[in-house]
Amino acid sequence: MLTFEKVQTDEDIIECARLAAEIWNQHFISILSQEQIDYMVSQFQSEKALHDQIDKEGYTYYFFAADGKRIGYFGICPKDDNTMFLSKIYMKKSYRGNGYASKGFEFIKEQAKAHGCSKVWLTVNRHNEDSIAVYEHWGMKCDGVKTTEIGKGFIMDDYVYSYSVE
Repeated sequence: MLTFEKVQTDEDIIECARLAAEIWNQHFISILSQEQIDYMVSQFQSEKALHDQIDKEGYTYYFFAADGKRIGYFGICPKDDNTMFLSKIYMKKSYRGNGYASKGFEFIKEQAKAHGCSKVWLTVNRHNEDSIAVYEHWGMKCDGVKTTEIGKGFIMDDYVYSYSVE
């Protein structure tokens, strides 16, 4: 059985950061250098970064829990333009392909509606073909390209995808 557990305590944040490091190193090693993975995890998925996003920036994180075992996570944040930013959605490699992410996206769409949002959107690395295929399967559409300098000479070279919430 799949459930979504809200990341709330310091222990939850520690576990979420640990999951981030594990999953990012599984998934992005074929797309990004190890140096960029380490930098991005440190900047965006460390305990401090997660605390700041939750406490100061309006993000909410959830674990994917399969039969009580935490197997992944996602982060969402309502924006001022009545959209929901899907900041992160990551699953351990051994649990991919089971429909869990699709169930998570249904939950995310419900959260968007509950916040009065008309759209869910995300950014995805342009070379992340597997994730792009999943997003397109969900009915998301590519709205354009976004290149962001993130420091230390690294850039995020992304597509922007969105889904209109009905």
